[in-house]
Amino acid sequence: QVQLVESGGGLVQDGGSLRLSCAASGRTFSRYAMGWFRQAPGKEREFVAAMRWSDSRTYYADSAKGRFTISSDAAKNTVYLQMNSLKSEDTAVYYCAARYGSSWSGYTITTPDEYVYWGQGTQVTVSS
Repeated sequence: QVQLVESGGGLVQDGGSLRLSCAASGRTFSRYAMGWFRQAPGKEREFVAAMRWSDSRTYYADSAKGRFTISSDAAKNTVYLQMNSLKSEDTAVYYCAARYGSSWSGYTITTPDEYVYWGQGTQVTVSS
């Protein structure tokens, strides 16, 4: 049974930083891709960043480029999302997700329905 557990959310001031963690278990994840998504109240879930375990290839939403960094620690089966220069519009519940396969098309990377496994989410609140 695949389990994804996020942590690291919290309250931070505008311009601050947070690092989210996603601990994965229940599989060998070398053939998986991992994604971070977020959902603000009243809005659809949106893509933030993704990476592929096999070669650490990464992909970012335009809103995340230059401010967020996705990385991993294979020994810990953990994926991170370092978020810098946070803005009030980054306030949302952040979810970690996993999907099997090496496909790296824009649609596959950014579409929530392409991901099979999801964590419970962690709240990030940025105060202005």
